Amino acid sequence: MQSRQTYEHLLSSLLAVTADALAVFGGLWLAIWLRFHSGLLAVDPLKGIPIFDDFLQQILLVMLVFIIVFNNLKLFHRPHQGRFEDTIPRIIRAILISFVLYFALEAALRLDPAFSRKALAMGLLTVTFFVLLERYIIFRIELHKTRHAPTENHVIMVGTDPNILRLAEAIEADKFLRAKVLGFLNTRETGPWPEEIPEEKRLGGVAQVQEKVLAFKANHVVLSDLGVDRDALLELVVFCEQHYVSFHLVPDLFRILTSDLQVRHVAGIPIMGLGEWPLDKVGPRMLKRSFDICFSICALIGISPILLIAAIAVKCSSKGPIFYKQIRCGEKGKAFEIIKLRTMRADAEETGPGWTTENDPRRTKVGEFLRKWNIDELPQFWNVLCGNMSVVGPRPERPHYVEQFKDEINRYMRRHVHKPGITGWAQVHGLRGDTSIDERIRYDLFYLENWSPGLDLKIILKTFSANDNAY
Repeated sequence: MQSRQTYEHLLSSLLAVTADALAVFGGLWLAIWLRFHSGLLAVDPLKGIPIFDDFLQQILLVMLVFIIVFNNLKLFHRPHQGRFEDTIPRIIRAILISFVLYFALEAALRLDPAFSRKALAMGLLTVTFFVLLERYIIFRIELHKTRHAPTENHVIMVGTDPNILRLAEAIEADKFLRAKVLGFLNTRETGPWPEEIPEEKRLGGVAQVQEKVLAFKANHVVLSDLGVDRDALLELVVFCEQHYVSFHLVPDLFRILTSDLQVRHVAGIPIMGLGEWPLDKVGPRMLKRSFDICFSICALIGISPILLIAAIAVKCSSKGPIFYKQIRCGEKGKAFEIIKLRTMRADAEETGPGWTTENDPRRTKVGEFLRKWNIDELPQFWNVLCGNMSVVGPRPERPHYVEQFKDEINRYMRRHVHKPGITGWAQVHGLRGDTSIDERIRYDLFYLENWSPGLDLKIILKTFSANDNAY
């Protein structure tokens, strides 16, 4: 669902184009000043200090490349949707692509003089800073205007399942949609209403959908329950078309399958099956593994003082080893030994494995702090370096629970097709510890089916502030 584009949105897009161009210009100007005029770096006396006009042609070319790349990645699209931090990975990716394309164009066109390489290296940092700052300011301005604008999307939800409840919450939370959920219609005549739906939003049964749409002057209908009779569904779609109401469908198939379907032909006969995931291909796996190695090496070096302090605190706070080792299921179910800082008493699992719960008496005081700030997970970068884990991926589970859940939960074993991770899409949404396994699987499968370097970066950034259910 999206707010209809208006002339105001077009003006906002043009403002974004202008602001981005100015941010790129300012970032490159600052980079040139830092390189040649600030005195921070030595200048070859034989070549002298070039004047700014010498670089004007190259700067204009960089600005043009930026606008084209940003447009292709839909960074000028209005109205906005979602939070600003969700767009940061896409913005950074667009900046990197733009600089790479400029290098290629400069070589192909043989521009003379060529842009100073040191100035361009500085420009990568200054342009990124200027663009992110400018984008954040514009986002806040547009968000402020949207919050004070009248509601234009009035929505009736047909269905009461968990999917549509989450969708309703997300619709009202996204201020750029300028939407209000008027209420819900129950598709099950004898089924109880979920407690999450307040009385005033229980509008009746699905048979009243046309009546309620007209009575409440709704302009959007969202259906999530495909158990609705086929003829009734067709009638609803026709009704919405006749009354200029937008009809939206949340596929119930998502409860069973979340992958795209792929059609193959064998001897001219079409065969339908699950589509490939990004990490099924060698190239993406090599890219992800290269990132894991570089990131884990840098992380282990950077966090070594923190690990040392935490290790001393663990040792002094309670009896037992500093590190906690445990068998987990990795890629394709292969068992490996995970390494964490010990956060519980040494005898915590004498009676068998169990989920960690809020105010768990087995935790030590130091362990409680380490868990809250995810410090106990840091030694797992060694698991990443050894190839047992990835920085980002579904959390590795204990064999005991794998055996328990594989027969109980649909597609549970699909999450084990690729390497598990230190952090993941489910974890940054608070799904860890004693939380819904079904929900966790949904998020894990979404990540695996939609993997990209940008999504990994987004999850890493969100991990620093994700401490829900960290107990």
